[in-house]
Amino acid sequence: MLEQLKNDGKIDGRLFEWAQELRVLGNEGAHFTGTGVSREDAADGLALAEAPLDYLYVLAAQFEAFKARRAKAKGAGQSGSQN
Repeated sequence: MLEQLKNDGKIDGRLFEWAQELRVLGNEGAHFTGTGVSREDAADGLALAEAPLDYLYVLAAQFEAFKARRAKAKGAGQSGSQN
């Protein structure tokens, strides 16, 4: 799924790398791998997990609303002017 998001251009290389590392961290925490997850890694993991989610869902929706508002304002400004 992460690879598909990257291939579709929905996330860039950096977010893909973060997500891959978080996937590994999650597997280490969820399954007995013999590798423990430190408190610091868990805290960083939570913070870094928010970045791709914010980018994909929160910021993407906010940007679309911004563009629509700007387009509407531009259209209203042009329809009111006469050449």
